[in-house]
Amino acid sequence: MTSPRQAADRRPARRWTLLPGFVVLGTLFLPPSTVGPAGPTVKDETFITAETGGLLHIEAGECFTDPAYSPEAAEVVVLYTPCKEQAANQSYGFVHAPDGAWDPAALTTFARESCRRGFDGNWSGESASGLDFYPVMPTRKTWADGDRDVMCVVYSPEGSMNGSALPLARW
Repeated sequence: MTSPRQAADRRPARRWTLLPGFVVLGTLFLPPSTVGPAGPTVKDETFITAETGGLLHIEAGECFTDPAYSPEAAEVVVLYTPCKEQAANQSYGFVHAPDGAWDPAALTTFARESCRRGFDGNWSGESASGLDFYPVMPTRKTWADGDRDVMCVVYSPEGSMNGSALPLARW
């Protein structure tokens, strides 16, 4: 019979390493600003997926954080953030992808084109200055579960946004 101490001796030691540039607030690890030494972060269809924790709680028009590891959830999550608190991202709509077999290339094309139309419809000329968009797409797993929704997200490549980016929210 193995004693608890002997069993503990056989387990590999856990080592906690805080990656450079991360800040500890309470027990939540937050990523650095989207502007770093290398310049602005470019977000694309791989930045966040439908499987990212917390994403299903975000509705159209709502703001949220960039993904970060949460020890409480034991996974990478995004958190709802009031837009007035300089959020990193804002959902501006959802589009429903056509049913069919899982085809990542076709889904990426559909998501980029659909979100581009929504972005161009909301922000054109001067109002688009300093903003960009990215789609959040279903994964192979969520597609198999029937998920066909693509979330369209606006963000500022230069960092957090000051308030809602939606044109109607400015009135």
